[in-house]
Order: sequence, then C-alpha cells, then structure tokens
Amino acid sequence: MQQCINNEDFKNTGFYYAWSLVKGKYKVPILYALMEYKVVRYNAIKKYLGGDMSYKMLTSALRELEADGLVNRKEYQQMPPKVEYSLSDRGKSLIPILDSLCDWGDSLIKNLKSI
Repeated sequence: MQQCINNEDFKNTGFYYAWSLVKGKYKVPILYALMEYKVVRYNAIKKYLGGDMSYKMLTSALRELEADGLVNRKEYQQMPPKVEYSLSDRGKSLIPILDSLCDWGDSLIKNLKSI
C-alpha cells in the first residue's frame, strides 16, 4: 500500500527531528570542523568558518549544539579563559553522514571540473 501525503505529518518524521538539530547557517560547518579537527577552541572555529559570522551567532549555534547533546564544551579555569569544543558521542554518530556529504560534494566538484 502506497502512503498518501495527505495522511502524514512531516513533524512526526525522523528526518524532521534530525534536521531540527542541525538546521541553521553554521551548525553543520561547526560539526564538520569538530569532525575534522577533534578539539577546537572558540576563536579557531570562528577563524576557520570565516569572517561573516558574528561572535553572537557562533555562540548561539554552539550553545544550541551543546544543548542538543551534539557538542561537548570544556571550560578551563585559567586566565585568560580557555574553552574547547569537541563532538559528543551523539555528535560523533553524525560522522558517517557528514563523510557521505563530503564525498558527495567532492564528486560534484570533480564533475564540474571535467565539464
């Protein structure tokens, strides 16, 4: 029996829940940076992602990722303050998906170069 979209609610899907965790302009790039570089400090993330992001936007995205259990935040009691971010176990479960996305992007780039 084929499903009918009229009987479904997108908000009840696993895709919707997963998307709600990673949607936002900078969340996936932050997760990618943490996947690639393991433990990263705040200013290094900001520099890596480029200059168009405000400190407020980066802080907000990191707080949301931490609240959703995708990112660990470790604060060191020292002067000046030092904070490091890394993927949590839940965040690490995204690595195969991010790897697939990277592979897909790489293949698109290769195809563009061969045209």
